Parts: sequence; structure tokens; C-alpha cells
Amino acid sequence: MATYVLLHGAGSDSWYWHRVAPLLRERGHEVVAPDLPCDDDGAGIDDYAKAAVDAIGDRTNVILVAQSMAGFTVPLVCEAVPVDLAVLVAAMTPREGESPGEWWENTGHAEAKRQQAERDGRPDDFDPIALFLHDVPPDVAAESANHVRQQSGTPFSEPRPMPAWPDVPTRFVLGRDDRFFPADFQRRVAKERLWLTPDEIDSGHLPALSRPQELVERLESYRSAAGL
Repeated sequence: MATYVLLHGAGSDSWYWHRVAPLLRERGHEVVAPDLPCDDDGAGIDDYAKAAVDAIGDRTNVILVAQSMAGFTVPLVCEAVPVDLAVLVAAMTPREGESPGEWWENTGHAEAKRQQAERDGRPDDFDPIALFLHDVPPDVAAESANHVRQQSGTPFSEPRPMPAWPDVPTRFVLGRDDRFFPADFQRRVAKERLWLTPDEIDSGHLPALSRPQELVERLESYRSAAGL
């Protein structure tokens, strides 16, 4: 049995994993999905990592799954507790010495997002339905409105350089239809920063909501390959 630690992205809560967690529990695993302090202006990225570390406690066989912004917590969590496997899901991949706020310009995200919108024939704006919910089932998308939290800018404004990526086996899952972090962009960033070739699923930015079964199958294949 493994312990899956599921970390949600910006402006959300642990509900994001509500379609994934039961599937993992059905397979006999423990699931820990903490709420991160995204609406607390007093919380920096270290506080996000601390929330995860506190939730892990003394659990072992930890598989850390980080969605989107939670990618920045991975090096910090791995410094604090033993982690056997890290899985990035449509995630931000930090570079050593980089703060979360520097990531956007350093990776060229804005231009990649603009080019994707142009290819799709969409306006390049911040429409949450078009960017994040376009492939989520309508009932789930409607319920998601009850789990939107105001994302504080503190983690992006603090000058917090990241440590080097941990010496932990790492896998990456991207969504081929991700409009916020486009697939070509993620392939490049993962290669440049982690020397990884991501695995791909037919999903947008929120695969735990749109493709939970497929995401669980990916996670379980990684766990099995790692011998956990």
C-alpha cells in the first residue's frame, strides 16, 4: 500500500481530487489531500509546503502528486520528509534559484499561451471556463464554482529561490488539450529543466476532474514501476 499525497493548484481546494481519491482508495492506498493556504495573504510557498508536510506526518511509501502551482512545493516537501516518487500533473516546474513569480517570464509562458489561443481561434484572455473547464463534465464544472478560492499573490511576489530538484524519481503528466500550459510548452520546459519526456493524456489543465480514471491508471503504473 502506498500513501498518495495529492496537492491541488492555485485558487482551489482539495475537492479538486474528489474524483481521483476514491479510485485510489478502492485500490487499497491511503490518500492525503490537504487544503493549501491559497487565500491567505500571509502564506508564502514555504507555508504551502508546510501544509503538505504536516498532512504527511510520519507516513511512508509517499507518492507526492502536484497539480499546476503545487509543482513549486515539491522540492520543499522533499527536503522535509522522505518521498519515494514525485508526479507532476500539468504542473509548474521550478528551476534552482527561481522564485514562483519569476517562472512565468523565465519560461516564456505568456507567449506560449497566446500562441495556443491563436491556434485554437480563441481570445487570449483569462476566461476560466475556456481555459480550465472546457473538457470537464458540466455537472462537475458547475460544482467547481463552490470550490474557487481567491489566490493570494504572496507566493508570486516573495523573493523565494527554489532549491535544486530533489533526487527523487519524477514523472510528468501533461494534457494534450491544456490551454493554460500548452502541451508544446510543457514538453519544452520539462525537457529543459528536468530532462524528462512527459507522458500525455487527452485532457485539459484539470485532468483530475476531466479524466480521473485515466489519471489514476497513470499514477498506478508509475507506482508499480517504482516498486511501491
